[in-house]
Amino acid sequence: MTKLMPTYLALDPSTRHVRLDPHEPAFFQNPYEAYAFMHGASNAFFWEEFGFWCFGGFDDVNRLLRDRRFGRQNPSGIPDRSRIGQDRTHLSAFDGIEANSMLELEPPVHTRLRTLVNRAFVTRQVERLRPRVEALANELIDRFEPGQVDLLPAFASPLPITIIAEMLGVPVEMGPQLLDWSHQMVAMYMHGRTRETEETANRAAHDFSDFLRGYVAERRKKPGDDLLSLLISAQDDGQKLSEDELVSSAILLLNAGHEATVHQTGNAVRSILAQGGDPRRFFVSAEATAATVEECLRFDAPLHMFTRYAYEEIEAGAGVIARPGETIGLLLGMANHDPAAFAKPFAFRPDRADQKNVSFGAGIHFCIGAPLARLELQVSLKTLFERLPRLHLAEQPRFRDTYHFHGLETLAVHTGR
Repeated sequence: MTKLMPTYLALDPSTRHVRLDPHEPAFFQNPYEAYAFMHGASNAFFWEEFGFWCFGGFDDVNRLLRDRRFGRQNPSGIPDRSRIGQDRTHLSAFDGIEANSMLELEPPVHTRLRTLVNRAFVTRQVERLRPRVEALANELIDRFEPGQVDLLPAFASPLPITIIAEMLGVPVEMGPQLLDWSHQMVAMYMHGRTRETEETANRAAHDFSDFLRGYVAERRKKPGDDLLSLLISAQDDGQKLSEDELVSSAILLLNAGHEATVHQTGNAVRSILAQGGDPRRFFVSAEATAATVEECLRFDAPLHMFTRYAYEEIEAGAGVIARPGETIGLLLGMANHDPAAFAKPFAFRPDRADQKNVSFGAGIHFCIGAPLARLELQVSLKTLFERLPRLHLAEQPRFRDTYHFHGLETLAVHTGR
């Protein structure tokens, strides 16, 4: 890939300040062009539109994700400089959920929450879901109309939301409503959100919480064989989850349990089809299938930036000092294409010897649902291409303007049958 400076990007080499609008179509349709240039210019740069230093080298990102001098929780007593003077009363419901979300917390509270929730997501527990995921993938494919279909609503979206809803024990028929609430809430993490975005997210958080509190009350009276019942009864050193922690954990699992997987499924299908030939060659064995999924995760990840707060003054990278309370951005999508870490980083090569990625993060905030996401991707992609080996694009897919998420608007394909 060319290392010429894209026309939509401006870099001051003396300060390493970059001007790059994340809503620029040429960028969010193909961020890898900008990443390739920045790998040649500077893996660390100050992204003016975000207002903080960003890191895109694989080793830097991997190191900083694990560095406990940085964290997700806004440190007590240290103002969030990006929020000084901001009135957040209109975000009370949303902030209430965030305050009890393990994604936004640090030890010891994070450790207790993650220990309790993680019991349902260890690999041996998730592996028991394989037959159900395969059956559901086949059911969804059976429903495809002959000819053209949009794979996102027909396949990529219903599969993960159905699985996580069944795991939690909430009605599967609530799937569309759960998706709406989730989309409205995760819009808070995108660049350039508006007051309307915030108010919509707060309403979704309020309604989502009320919905789940009703199911928590039911499960307290009549426990079932589901994740909500498990979370209610789970204890760690005699401590149980509070109701607020239960609700926040369930919402996090529902949101994270499908949002990124939908994007990754669409991105993976697009990546595989772009290689041409018979797609079944990528799934000839369990080992080949697993390697293909790992390369899909590296090659076109669904989340491109994760942020951290500095908890003390620290040199985050060469010549970059982060002060307490300041934010840094870790560019997962850029790190996954670092030529210092990968041979031919912009080539899709499931058999590469240097197979690794930071798409699930690293350290204590490594994605708790990674085993489930990997299983869903392995089973769904293998089933899709074995059932429909002549599947091909009906039109060139386009990405949504949702950076730092990276997912398709639609994925129109011909089924080939």
